[in-house]
Amino acid sequence: MHKMSYYIHAAKFFFPHNTEIGGYLEVTDDGRFGRYLPADAPRPAGQVKDYGTQWIAPGLVDTHIHGLLGHDVMDNDWAGLDAMSVGLLQTGVTSWLPTTLTGSFEQLDAVCQTIGEHAGEETGAKIQGIHFEGPYFTEEHKGAQNPKYFRDPSIAEYDQWQKSAKGLLQKMSLAAERDGAVEFIEHMTQDGKVVALGHSSATFEQAKACIEAGATMFCHTFNAMSGLTHRAPGMVGAAMYMKNVDDELIADGHHVRPEVVSVLVREKTPEHVALVTDCMSAGLQPDGDYMLGEFPVVVANGTARLKDETHNLAGSILQLKDAVANVVKWNAATPEEAINMAAYVPAQSSKIGDKCGSILPGRAADFLVLNPDMSLSETYLDGVSRYQA
Repeated sequence: MHKMSYYIHAAKFFFPHNTEIGGYLEVTDDGRFGRYLPADAPRPAGQVKDYGTQWIAPGLVDTHIHGLLGHDVMDNDWAGLDAMSVGLLQTGVTSWLPTTLTGSFEQLDAVCQTIGEHAGEETGAKIQGIHFEGPYFTEEHKGAQNPKYFRDPSIAEYDQWQKSAKGLLQKMSLAAERDGAVEFIEHMTQDGKVVALGHSSATFEQAKACIEAGATMFCHTFNAMSGLTHRAPGMVGAAMYMKNVDDELIADGHHVRPEVVSVLVREKTPEHVALVTDCMSAGLQPDGDYMLGEFPVVVANGTARLKDETHNLAGSILQLKDAVANVVKWNAATPEEAINMAAYVPAQSSKIGDKCGSILPGRAADFLVLNPDMSLSETYLDGVSRYQA
């Protein structure tokens, strides 16, 4: 069936470099963005979908997400990954990096093979690569990761995983102080991929050495890393001080206090803060007992925590659309900055910004209709409405 092109009319359009008031955005018959016509242009011929007082934003990009709807990336089940991709549309996410946990070489290799083989077949939010959270982490800041798999970085392991993933292993989070971290980062970043630093007790100097080797991100900043004090800036100090480095941030109000969210956004500017969910399998599910990888987790009062004596936070049940609304509600960011932090910055920081995160002519028409209170009204994928709130 041949689709017709149409225009979207709305009160506001969030473009990567500017926010336009009113006007018309073309969606072509092959599901891509066309040109934007300003508010004073004559009403275009053809179909116009009028969204009145609502706003149009690029589809959000979640570059750190482990699970949803009872599925976990570590289950290594393509049907589960596809179900996650469809569920993500109701959270405002149209592109994502399925994120692993620490595991054995073989376990992680199997996930790479499955995604490498099937990526592109998903029926919802688009898989734009894989994010490995681990296994090269530090015991002291294990969070909800299994330390029995922690080890020093191995270039040989990376090369094999990348081969299995058909080049889709896009991003890896690792601890800056592990032996061989600098050499590993040089190798992976020269391969055009992204290294984030996290789950780490590293000193400021160790983190800085990794950034000078090519690391460009911090994994869920403040969480599972050495803190900032006036004589030992630590990982947090490096995340705040180093320039042209992007910081992941979980804005659910539980992982990081709203005031601290505001401090990071103010210090780094919204151009360098990437909102992520770190969502686990209980996302979009009722409270109760769940698993995160091999660990029992209890979900209640808006958090997912390990059942053991630590009660560590075990990922989140955050939806990215809610992170966007939260930073606006907390006065940490304006609406356009919040959208930037959940679409443009995650995409650019993970080197997938050529495929998603912005409304630009010729790009796939993956976009959101938002209400002025930042709540999600509708999600479009390839110019087709796929979810209505």
